[in-house]
Amino acid sequence: MKDCIEHRLTMLANETQSHIISRMVQQIQQQDYKALIPQAVVQKFCNEFQIKPVDLALQCLPIAACYALTPISHFNVGAIAIGISGNFYFGANQEFTAAAMQQTVHAEQSAISHAWIAGEKAIMHMVVNYTPCGHCRQFMNELNTASQLRIHLPHSQNHLLHSYLPDAFGPKDLNIEKVLFDPQIHSIQQHSDDPVVQAVIAGVSQSYAPYSQALSAVALQIGEQIIVGRYAENAAFNPSFLPLQSALNYQRLQGYFNIPVSRIVMAEVKSGLSHKTMTESLAKAYLEQPIEYISL
Repeated sequence: MKDCIEHRLTMLANETQSHIISRMVQQIQQQDYKALIPQAVVQKFCNEFQIKPVDLALQCLPIAACYALTPISHFNVGAIAIGISGNFYFGANQEFTAAAMQQTVHAEQSAISHAWIAGEKAIMHMVVNYTPCGHCRQFMNELNTASQLRIHLPHSQNHLLHSYLPDAFGPKDLNIEKVLFDPQIHSIQQHSDDPVVQAVIAGVSQSYAPYSQALSAVALQIGEQIIVGRYAENAAFNPSFLPLQSALNYQRLQGYFNIPVSRIVMAEVKSGLSHKTMTESLAKAYLEQPIEYISL
């Protein structure tokens, strides 16, 4: 069954009274449903409608929520991460039928991972249509801008993350200096002429696992495209974001949601823990496919 993102966006554009929403939907359709709005386009909209970027993002939250996948809760959350570049990175919550609840993607995680995989250097603002849950507050505390990050909701804007997460536990408590969105370059040696394997090894080298050293990544073959997701660990462990979720999220937000996955390759560094079982479980439940596994 085809995903309903295109239909949702078309219905939203047809039913809205907002010129901003209808214009932004047109922009996304012109981008083949890629849910990243470059800074130049953001500035163009801000100039045209005489609003600030955060206010534009607040107006666009119904668009972000169209990317949600919620067969269990039927509760769509949309988020937009605004990078230091000025780019808008959309995100939405995602649930996977027949998979464990722990495999769920939260909207803030979705937007942040989207930005990270796209190469953004830092997140300055998180705009979301519902108050962030504790899981997401802890996840955002891992960012290199955690002390400066501003949270904006439809009913309440411009609050620091730490007003939502006072006396927070995070990377500094564990003496971690290079945190999420800081450059992560790990020397991984594995020769292959297979472009999917090359891509997944490169993903492992850029993954973030300062607590367990369980560096890992997943590459998806989608038509002629290769999508790579990377592991993003968290000081509180449970909010960590697994590599298959990262890859599926990026596939969705790049507009490839109706192109089937033909191959799944996972690679991880041997350590005290492994993401193999969780990855196999979700791949079987959601994609009905086995994974190819590389132990480094």
